[in-house]
Amino acid sequence: MAVGFKVGNIIDEVGTPDFLHAFFSTISYHLEPNGWGTKYPELLLQFYQEGKLDSARSEKAHAEALEIRDQLKSLSPDQVIWDIENLQAKPPWGNNISPDITDLSNYFVTSTGRDLFEVLLECLEASKMERTAMTIEQI
Repeated sequence: MAVGFKVGNIIDEVGTPDFLHAFFSTISYHLEPNGWGTKYPELLLQFYQEGKLDSARSEKAHAEALEIRDQLKSLSPDQVIWDIENLQAKPPWGNNISPDITDLSNYFVTSTGRDLFEVLLECLEASKMERTAMTIEQI
């Protein structure tokens, strides 16, 4: 089973639910010293935890995503957090990653081969332009 970001009638596939959880776990662990959603409430609380982000919040979430991506550039791929509730958990591929992955800002690549941040940013822009909520859907 896979999950994706849906805006209107379009769904962009992300990957497994565990993969998406790892993305948000990595963000919270490294960038939110006061806990989940305390620094990035639009993306981590509204969108990920609730599974939906109203279009009125998409501009703020877009700004959060850009800031997050920029901050993750300073962290090496071996600092990925696969599950914030189980810090011992490791990605199924271990340390066997592409040499193209140079830091945590480009670590997450969707099951269709796209950079997850690029997909997220495109969907947030579409949500704002179309004035339609963005959701996380099982596909």
